[in-house]
Amino acid sequence: MMRWAILLGLVGLAVATGLIVWSGYDQVLQALSVAGWGILWTTLAHLISMFFCIIGWQALLGRGRPSKGFFLYVLWIRAAINNLMPVARIGGEVVSVRLLMRHGVRKTQAVACTVVETTLSVLAVFLFSVIGIALFTLRVSDQHLIWKLIMGVLLSLPLLVGFVVVQRIGAFGLLTKLFSSMFSGTWQKFAGNTKHLDQAVRNLYRRRGRVLTCLFWQFVSWCSGTIEIWLALYFLGHTLPVSEAFMIEALIQATSSAAFVVPGALGVQEAGFLLFGHLLGLKPEVAAALAVIRRCRDLLIYVPGLIFWQLQEGRLLLKKPAATP
Repeated sequence: MMRWAILLGLVGLAVATGLIVWSGYDQVLQALSVAGWGILWTTLAHLISMFFCIIGWQALLGRGRPSKGFFLYVLWIRAAINNLMPVARIGGEVVSVRLLMRHGVRKTQAVACTVVETTLSVLAVFLFSVIGIALFTLRVSDQHLIWKLIMGVLLSLPLLVGFVVVQRIGAFGLLTKLFSSMFSGTWQKFAGNTKHLDQAVRNLYRRRGRVLTCLFWQFVSWCSGTIEIWLALYFLGHTLPVSEAFMIEALIQATSSAAFVVPGALGVQEAGFLLFGHLLGLKPEVAAALAVIRRCRDLLIYVPGLIFWQLQEGRLLLKKPAATP
């Protein structure tokens, strides 16, 4: 699985590079030079989305929850792992559970909170994408593409419903039955008492006030990505109405989510910017420059997060006492 993810990442990188070259390498560089320091301000605007996500995540834990600063740290590391490593956007959640436990959050609470928050985030991005696609259908006349987008939404809906239903039934118990023969005692050592984990997830879903609050802020977090698109286009000298910036962000998130097996959605995201940008009237070099600015977010925010996490893990490894013979 890891080899396939790496291979897909390399293919995606080649596709992304090819698309930028096809758009006109010189013109893309010229557009980026126009943006200048605006690239940095656009990247920093991503902190707004992260802040809203933190509010929602905190709401699930209730009293005794860690500070916003700590949640920012956990979210930073989780997003860095999911966006830059070939882990199919799952490894970040595992690491976030470990970080919460190191901070003193009980295992069952940390796991349940992470599972429910991730589920609500998936639901929020689904709603965000549906609204964006609905607006897009009113804006463009390409019926063939519109039907493909609608079919993608319809096909993903049963998967989303099934994801929630499995949690209500007992996801960890089912995983134990599936993995016990494959990984022997390794899975049991990691999961521990799966009945307690499943019950903790169910209990959290029963706290409807917390769940709805988290869902609301997750939705706001995804929507605030529109600010980044609008700012990037503003600094590129090609402003669009906020509604169209909303459409681009929603469609990019939808396509990136569909390509979750490709690390960082390399190639897929760039193709999305070129396709949807063209349909909304952007020149190829502007759409490509917009895609590059989005990648700058990975370089300026997530690469340092990945490096910092590795340094922290290395430091903890060195602190472990040597095993006695």
